[in-house]
Amino acid sequence: MLLVCALSFFGANAEIKISIPVGKFFTYELMRETFQNDFEPLSKLYAGHLYNDPMIFKCNKQNFPDLPEWLRFTQRHPYDNGFLYGTPTSPGKSIIEIYAINKRNYETVRHLLVIQILAEKLLPYQAEFFIKLREIEKVLPSSVQDDIKQDLQNLWKTKDLEVVNMTNALDRGGRVPLPLAGHFEGVYVKVGSKQYFSDCLLRVMTSEHQRQCTAGAKVKVPGGCNFCRHPSNCITWCKTELIDLTKQEPAPPAPTMTSGILVDGGDLNPPESPPSRDYLPDYIVTVIVPLILAIILCLLLVYIMFGRREGVAKRNAKTDQIQLHHHHTIHGNTDELRSMAGNRSVPPPLSTLPMFNSRTGERVPPLQSDSPTLPLIMAQHDPYSDTLPSEEEFSTEANRQKDQH
Repeated sequence: MLLVCALSFFGANAEIKISIPVGKFFTYELMRETFQNDFEPLSKLYAGHLYNDPMIFKCNKQNFPDLPEWLRFTQRHPYDNGFLYGTPTSPGKSIIEIYAINKRNYETVRHLLVIQILAEKLLPYQAEFFIKLREIEKVLPSSVQDDIKQDLQNLWKTKDLEVVNMTNALDRGGRVPLPLAGHFEGVYVKVGSKQYFSDCLLRVMTSEHQRQCTAGAKVKVPGGCNFCRHPSNCITWCKTELIDLTKQEPAPPAPTMTSGILVDGGDLNPPESPPSRDYLPDYIVTVIVPLILAIILCLLLVYIMFGRREGVAKRNAKTDQIQLHHHHTIHGNTDELRSMAGNRSVPPPLSTLPMFNSRTGERVPPLQSDSPTLPLIMAQHDPYSDTLPSEEEFSTEANRQKDQH
């Protein structure tokens, strides 16, 4: 038990130390099996069973939220290994915290990666190639790097060749490929050597080759320069770039630090005042011209509204006397009827009242009932109905008067 506790303690605080020179490509693979042993230390010792849990890795510089600017991390799937890769540009020391999170039980393991960067002179001759049929996760393993490096050694015709950098094409502005078979992101591979470029590489600098690439024509591989044994490692010749660091201009010297106090250089001579400017044309264009246009529009509107109207007298003069007399007669009669209707004092017709008796004129208040079976106007007995002649009497009287005639 003490041995297991010690292993767990040291495993949880594992520290890996690596030394790399400046300008050399650095790759560190985060093996899932290593972290799986930290999650389940007893399963393999006693049960003989090792879980295959999905894991995700989180990497950052110690006491910082992200990685150094030269270091990158990639992991495509929780069941894949992670990769830390990059090329250091200056000497120093970087402590990287690696957290592995188990997606099955959400346990966490922390490792420390101490990277000691040593100062070293950069390789003078470098070349960058674009491999179209590759992805960054597929070229980071050491076996694949060796295959690509061997093909480029045959192309460069030297064994003294080092990988300087590898970059995903998406980080260089490339487009995300379609999720179909045969479509890849692409990888930029930069290598360097102390030996000058070979004849095959120098053909990239010819004007004919550059003209073909600019025209978009299909550039054929120069004769005798096809050294890719695997089709996935073949380079794109139009995206090949040669870099000669021996011809690079030296960097400008750093600025000299001073005390920050200006040296006495004499009296201050401020610049002269700007020349005077005539604002009258601007005033005419912005104020006078719109004002004149507004006045013209107002006058035109006044003429249309008042100057073009006929008037009552002019219209009556153009009308026939008979038609004018008829028109005045209609207006006069209408006014007379209106005055008579307004001055009459007779009561309104009984038929307009809400409830009435046709013979006596008695007004009956409406029945206050909400029942739908009761009528609104109740039938009432007419006291004079008995004095009226019946229908038979009325017909007999009519026949008698006819016989007399």
